[in-house]
Amino acid sequence: MRPQNLTPLFAQTTSLPGIGPRLGKLLEKLAGPLLVDLLWRLPFAIVDRRHAPDIAQARAGEIATLTVAIDEHHVPRSPRHPYRVSCSDETGRITLTFFNGREDYLKKLLPVGEQRIVSGKVELYQGEVQMTHPDHVVPPEQRDQVLRVEPVYGLTAGLTQKVVQKAIGTALERTPELAEWQDPAFLARNRWAGWRASLVRAHAPGEEADLAPDHPARARLAFDELLASQLAIALVRHHNRTIAGRATEGDGRLRATALAALPFALTGSQSTALDEIACDMAKPERMVRLLQGDVGSGKTLVAFLAMLICVEAGAQAALMAPTELLARQHYATIVPLAEAAGVRLALLTGRDGQKQKRETLQGLADGAISLVVGTHALVQEDVQFADLALAVVDEQHRFGVHQRMALSSKGHAVDLLVMTATPIPRTLMLAAYGDLDVSKLTEKPAGRQPIDTRALPLERIGEVADGVGRQIAGGARVYWVCPLIEESEEIDLANVEERFDLLKARFPGKVGLLHGRLKSAEREATMSAFAEGRLSLLVATTVIEVGVDVPAATVMVVEHAERFGLAQLHQLRGRVGRGSARSTCLLLYAQPLGETARARLAIMRETEDGFRIAEEDLRLRGAGELLGTRQSGLPDMRLADLAAHGELLQAARDDARLVIDRDPDLESARGTALRALLYLFRRDDAVRTLRAG
Repeated sequence: MRPQNLTPLFAQTTSLPGIGPRLGKLLEKLAGPLLVDLLWRLPFAIVDRRHAPDIAQARAGEIATLTVAIDEHHVPRSPRHPYRVSCSDETGRITLTFFNGREDYLKKLLPVGEQRIVSGKVELYQGEVQMTHPDHVVPPEQRDQVLRVEPVYGLTAGLTQKVVQKAIGTALERTPELAEWQDPAFLARNRWAGWRASLVRAHAPGEEADLAPDHPARARLAFDELLASQLAIALVRHHNRTIAGRATEGDGRLRATALAALPFALTGSQSTALDEIACDMAKPERMVRLLQGDVGSGKTLVAFLAMLICVEAGAQAALMAPTELLARQHYATIVPLAEAAGVRLALLTGRDGQKQKRETLQGLADGAISLVVGTHALVQEDVQFADLALAVVDEQHRFGVHQRMALSSKGHAVDLLVMTATPIPRTLMLAAYGDLDVSKLTEKPAGRQPIDTRALPLERIGEVADGVGRQIAGGARVYWVCPLIEESEEIDLANVEERFDLLKARFPGKVGLLHGRLKSAEREATMSAFAEGRLSLLVATTVIEVGVDVPAATVMVVEHAERFGLAQLHQLRGRVGRGSARSTCLLLYAQPLGETARARLAIMRETEDGFRIAEEDLRLRGAGELLGTRQSGLPDMRLADLAAHGELLQAARDDARLVIDRDPDLESARGTALRALLYLFRRDDAVRTLRAG
């Protein structure tokens, strides 16, 4: 149960004064539905309102807080004209200007003959000093409330700074003192204040330096968040190690047969990864291992050989992929090897015919089928296994937690192997998976050649199209990717459809179109035609980013490459260079290029190492924006910046391990405080999430 003293923080934002259903919805869109969500929205800038000159000393372009007498209201004849209020002090005059101003409201706000404090940006208009829509208008007795450094928060359409500042201010007043969960020596060494004091301080920056991630208040809060995350991970790891697993050991005969059928030998890192997985599976504890491999590094083959260990031991294994396209590709890769090893393999997707589905379900239930590849159709209730020992989940971030859990629960103490083609930087790796066992595939399979990567300005698109024509004439297959523009599917589609029409007119009968709105049958028909060579050029959005495998494709053209993140460009480039022929990747960019975009394109030209690219992406964009975070199931950090707080992350990991060693059930005084921390950052859910791998 959540500790009682946290209850005020988990109240709805609509419980705050002045926040009704309409503003509540906007605050939810901005931060989340609860008070605690608001508290995690730290200011990103400041406005200093302490400058309080006379009107004569006020300079155009600066923020000033003035004490003025209200002289006269000039009500416009037409609503198209601004409403003006003349004001003065002993030294001069100023006009307050309001567009679409309501007369009754403004006369009440600025009564003639009285004094008011106004604060805002001073402007010069036709030689007159004016202030348009002052940020603050208050009576003189409230002057001290305005004369301060004001925090500036990120907003969403329909919200004003005033509303957000007031809501956060009230939320802070309702924030209770909580028992200290940090290690006292660590706290003293860093000279950090308590949690509540740090939170209040972070929301009241006095100067620019207070906004830096290493400011003591912000660093303290970041460490709290990282500790909650690492502690949740450590608890689950501890739990997984204490629940009984099963030891699955094979005799190697099926693996030897499958390997003999391969036209090449395994790479060094494939052999190492397979040894690590086999070693884990042989232990009595349950395996939860991540197989991280760059695009085209041969993860499917390693997963298949691990699955054969189960068959050698008389059990079954399943591989689950997020899309039917991906599931069919894994199946196509595995089929010849399964046949060579004499193992029965099935494919299960949502589009199987009734008869075929019945046969597959029967075979899995009675054990006649040893291996199955499928989509989330695998986790439906009617799917029963005779003895499932290993679940392999590909691109796991695209599955919900319950789906991963559902597959694991189809057997007894099922080992879990999670695969991802998104190289994750080490800091993000720690943040997301703690010290989850990781196997990395760092080499490309034998026979693969480096990809020639070039960056060209968009003005040369005509030359690129000519070059593509020559490649097609020589029998090559080409991808042409159009970007997502401002997250708008409509413009995005128009963009890709327009490019498709132009290229189709140029190369009639050879061009296919692929985007997310097409029905899956249509998408698959287009992909098959491209894979079989009936189409030579595929114009697509980023739907081809993950898992499309056409070894004959040797050219990748990316339009507006400057709009893509590094990780995404790397994924797209990985669609070519999958056969033994030389491949080319052309990155077309619009000028002028920003500094970050230029750095990104330079890195793409320099290296094909996905792990280096991921580290550079983190450095260039910060973890919050890292393309991987939204996609790879990485935790959504609200206070910690993984690019800036890498050392704190390491410290949080070490501290969490110590806590689990000494007090695994969190029953000591510090343990009780740490429980409150887990609830505060909603890591009680994370515990269930992580249990699912």
